[in-house]
Amino acid sequence: MEIVYSPIGCIHSPFTSLQGMPIQPRGAADVEGRIEIYPQFRLGLRDLDGFSHVYVLSHLHAHSGYSLMVTPFLDTEQRGLFATRAPKRPNPIGLSVLRLKEVAEDGLVVLGVDLLNGTPVLDIKPYVPEFDENEQCRSGWLEGKANRAGNHRSDGRFSAGDKE
Repeated sequence: MEIVYSPIGCIHSPFTSLQGMPIQPRGAADVEGRIEIYPQFRLGLRDLDGFSHVYVLSHLHAHSGYSLMVTPFLDTEQRGLFATRAPKRPNPIGLSVLRLKEVAEDGLVVLGVDLLNGTPVLDIKPYVPEFDENEQCRSGWLEGKANRAGNHRSDGRFSAGDKE
């Protein structure tokens, strides 16, 4: 079975290289970007202006290949790929929760952008705390490390030519 997704738009961000980018939206809290929505999808932005945050699903187009064991940015030990947020994956789909600043005629103005300029956007969904938050969450091996994501930057370990 072949599954094919078509982008609904693309991100415009200040990041033109993977090197030195924030590894999560928290590390890009004040970084503003635009999500250009292609004309045939713009009607779908209606009623989104009442939300403070959106999920953005993207195609991590600058990554190729993957390894099932990786050394994540916030650790020195190898971990199973699916227990990390490493960008090189069998299906390179990115997930970001971004603050919605404005719904514009041609797309969205968002804050917290942690995506490379030109990244294809596959979908946008509203973030709803009553649906999405769970006070019983655990962070696995990231316990005590996740708070460092705000200051950590990409060091190239997941660039296209790397094994990891």
